[in-house]
Amino acid sequence: MEKISTIGLDIAKRVFQVHGVDDQGRVVVRKKLSRNELLEWFGKIAPCVVGIEACATSTYWAREIGKLGHNVRLIPPSYVKPYVRRQKNDRVDAEAICEAVGRPAMRFVTLKTIEQQAIQVLHRSRSLLITQRIQHVNALRAHMAEFGVIFPQGMAGATLAIKTLKEGNDKSIPAFARNVLLSLVSQLEQLKQEINKLDQQMIAWHKTNADSQRLASIPGIGHVTASAVLAAIGDGKQFKSAREFAAWLGLVPRQNSSGGKDCLGHISKKGDPYLRRLFVTGATTQLRGRRRDNAVGGTWFSSLLQRKTPRVATVALANKMARVAWALLTKSEAYRPTASLPTNICFTEAAA
Repeated sequence: MEKISTIGLDIAKRVFQVHGVDDQGRVVVRKKLSRNELLEWFGKIAPCVVGIEACATSTYWAREIGKLGHNVRLIPPSYVKPYVRRQKNDRVDAEAICEAVGRPAMRFVTLKTIEQQAIQVLHRSRSLLITQRIQHVNALRAHMAEFGVIFPQGMAGATLAIKTLKEGNDKSIPAFARNVLLSLVSQLEQLKQEINKLDQQMIAWHKTNADSQRLASIPGIGHVTASAVLAAIGDGKQFKSAREFAAWLGLVPRQNSSGGKDCLGHISKKGDPYLRRLFVTGATTQLRGRRRDNAVGGTWFSSLLQRKTPRVATVALANKMARVAWALLTKSEAYRPTASLPTNICFTEAAA
């Protein structure tokens, strides 16, 4: 076999497609491998550049193939798509990955550590349980409304509904339906217990990590957002600037500019939606009372609220919070409330 310089690897659950080229770009190998054959095959060839789409299990395979001496690079799927020729299949995808990984201006995804993946599992599991809890509460409220029993939204209303069902004082709900709804209540209580367990694990990890504690010193950022940031970007040095990190999060306006005329619209909403939601939620908590003046940027946020709608202002604040978080991570510094921060963040009324 001729020497392979670059390989495009299309991964799946069981079948993996390999497309390899030499230094001249000539196709050297096109091969389909099973899961059990993959690492054995890579162990037999000389070290080369291996491109993989950043998708499910890609971090694991990148780590394992990298142990064999290969230079593994993860590529965002959206950057591979322009290189796909006509019909889509595993063979074409592997060829497109091989073409994309060799581009000099290509951007790659930083490989996560095992600890980062473990924290992400914690966050994703907690988010799933919270979603299920919301579904159960909504179902409980909707079923009780069918019998004319109405409760406020939120967990306070759900607590009142649970109390009503357990006491059985409201005769509007038939005994048969009440017994069924009590099964939802038991599920809700179990979900609450599991969420509390995950919260305790997250807090325990947060207390042992200095970077997470420094991030939590930023107004509007707590242990949840701080640990989520570290799980997503690690030390953050893969981003050249704070604005690049904010843009990766999707907290900058989408551009539709042409002919030298800038046209800014809604935020782009790129990147990790979970992490972006945490930043926006944290910024929203700074709306009330004295928190406005204590928010990142000082009185800038209070003055911004006088000119913009609350949602536009909170998204702009989330942008600034993300920039400060990146600066703390990359420079290993503590948060300084009185520091002079740039205020030239441009947001339109449609930014939210």
